[in-house]
Amino acid sequence: QVQLVESGGGSVQAGGSLRLICAASGYPVSSYSMAWFRQAPGKEREGVAGIRGIEITSYAESVKGRFTISKDNAKNALYLQMNSLKPEDTAMYYCAAVRGWLLRWSQEKDYNVWGQGTQVTVSS
Repeated sequence: QVQLVESGGGSVQAGGSLRLICAASGYPVSSYSMAWFRQAPGKEREGVAGIRGIEITSYAESVKGRFTISKDNAKNALYLQMNSLKPEDTAMYYCAAVRGWLLRWSQEKDYNVWGQGTQVTVSS
C-alpha cells in the first residue's frame, strides 16, 4: 500500500525557516513524480513545487528563490526547505505523488497519492 506522511510543519515568525518532510512507503520515490501543494483557509489548493524525472524541479512564482524541493531516494523521502517565510505562506501543506512522468507538475488532478497534510503558520 502506497502511503505518504508529512511532518515538519509548525509556527514561525516571518523571515524564519522550516523543513517539511514527506516519508513515503510502499513504493520507491525514484519512480514517481512528486510535489508539494498547499491550501490556505478559503482558498483553492495550489502547487508549490514539483520534482520529476532525475531531479527536474519546478516552483510556483510566489516561492521561487525561497523554497527548495528535493528527494532522497535512499531514505525514500521528499523534502521542502522553506526559507524567508512570509505570512502569506501560511497554509496546510500536502505531499503528492504519481507513478511515472508528468508533463505538468502543478495540476492536483494528475496526482493519485496524497498525504494527510502538515500545518505551516507564519506570523508577522
